[in-house]
Formats: sequence, structure tokens, C-alpha cells
Amino acid sequence: MIDPQDPSRFSKPAVPLPRSSRRKSPHRPVASILFHIALTLLAIVFLMPLFWMITAAFKKARDLIDSPLPFSHLNHLTLDNMRQLADLDYPRWFVNSLFLASAITVLVVLLSSLGGFALAKYRFRGQKVILLVMFATMLLPVQVILPSEYELMFHFHWIDTFASILIPSSVSVFGLFLFRAAMQQVPDELLQCARIDGASELRLWWQFALPLTRPMTAAFTLISFLTNWNAFLWPQIMLQDQAKYTLPIALASLVGLPQYQSNPGLLMAATLLGVLPVVVLFFVLQKDFVSGLATGAFKG
Repeated sequence: MIDPQDPSRFSKPAVPLPRSSRRKSPHRPVASILFHIALTLLAIVFLMPLFWMITAAFKKARDLIDSPLPFSHLNHLTLDNMRQLADLDYPRWFVNSLFLASAITVLVVLLSSLGGFALAKYRFRGQKVILLVMFATMLLPVQVILPSEYELMFHFHWIDTFASILIPSSVSVFGLFLFRAAMQQVPDELLQCARIDGASELRLWWQFALPLTRPMTAAFTLISFLTNWNAFLWPQIMLQDQAKYTLPIALASLVGLPQYQSNPGLLMAATLLGVLPVVVLFFVLQKDFVSGLATGAFKG
């Protein structure tokens, strides 16, 4: 029992010193410096192939054969490889890839966000069954459904058309699940208040739910664009006219030709130009992309 006459009862308990005032280990700065040096060396190792590609794109074939090192013949850089690409059908292939990747990305983001919003905010009969079937389709390898998908495109008379690439790629089960998880974080009270004010369901999705999931939207946009920009197997099966080729198919066909095997600089120039749209899109969406990945990591 506490004695009411005891003056020590008014004394404050001992407060631990703040972390900043504690004595730091003298080895911690050294370890931090060594850690950053190791990271810098690792970054140089990973960036060296990119630097080699950039320098090789502006070198002549004889300079690359003479010395393939990236730091050699830097005083003999030229634009001859770029001019040769212009003489080929490269600009058309670039536009084809840009059109397909952009159109598919817009469609898949819109449809996935709409479907994710419906699955997250509406309750209807058979919802769990639909989710189970959708999840089961993700377990199937893509190669398993290629014959049936090809037959379907044949009956639609879509062989050698952009529709055969655009329509099947506009639906993503992964995107539906991703947006469903993101839309579940949108407060129901906010949507209910908007309904009371007379907002339609499409307006709820466009003006309320979609802006609140902007980081996840940016992350999925970048992932979807990168996936469709690098798509090779299905476009190679569908597209037969060389004028409709995308960049991955065109580059693969150039590698197999003897006249281009002797000039690796030309292939590096084509690859360098093919990387630029993805890099530009990443820098545009970098902030939201990192925020979306961090949000997903913290929410587990």
C-alpha cells in the first residue's frame, strides 16, 4: 500500500534517454560506407550491358569487330545505324507496337478497374463461384489455350489483323483481382454519400473510386504496357504480313538474316529505340508506381 505521507510518491518515473542521445558504435559509419560501395559496384555491373548497348548502337560494324569493349572507339560514333533502320520498315514496326501496347493498356486498365470495382463493392448471387472460376483460369498455362484461341480467331476471320491481338489481350484476370483488392480500400460511406447526392454508378467509379486507387492504377498501367510491348508468342502466331509486325517479331526476324548478323550495331540501335517508350513511361509514372508497390507491400 502506498503511504500518503511518503514524498517519493510524487517523484517522476525514470524516462529512458532518446535513441539519438545514446552512444553510437564507431563501426557503424564504416559499415555504412562499405555497404554503399558494394551497392555502387553492383549498380555498375548491372548498368554495364545497357551502356554497351547504347555505345554499340552508334558504332560501325568494323569498330565493334575490332574491339567490342564499350569504352573503345568512342571518338568514331556515327548515326549510320539509325539511317539504316529508317531505310528498313522499322518506323512502321515501331508504330504498330506503340499502337497495340497503348490501346491494349487503356482497354485493360479500364475494364479491370470496372470489374474490380463491381467485385469489391457489389454483392450478388454466384460471386464466390465467379471468383473461383477466375482464379482457376490463372492456373492454366497460356500455351494450353492457344489452339482453341487460334480456332476462335479463325472463325471470326481475324487472322492477320490487329483485332486478334487487341481483343483477347483486353481482359486480364490478374488485373481484376488487383483492382478488386485496391477498390476494397475505398470507403463505402463515401460512395453512399455520393449516391445520396445523385451520382450514378459510373460516376462513382470514375470520380471517386479510380482517383483513390491512383498508385495501383499507375503500377498496373506500367506492368500492362511493358507486357504488351514485349509480347512475342501470340502476335507471331496471328500476324503474317510483314508490314503488321511488332518490334519483337521484327527484331527476331532480323537476327536470323545473315546480312544483319555481321552488323550487331544495327540490332543494338533497333533495341535501343525499342527501350525508349518503356523508359519514358516509367519516369512519367515513377512516383505513383513506387507508391503503389509500397502500398501493396504494407497491406500485405
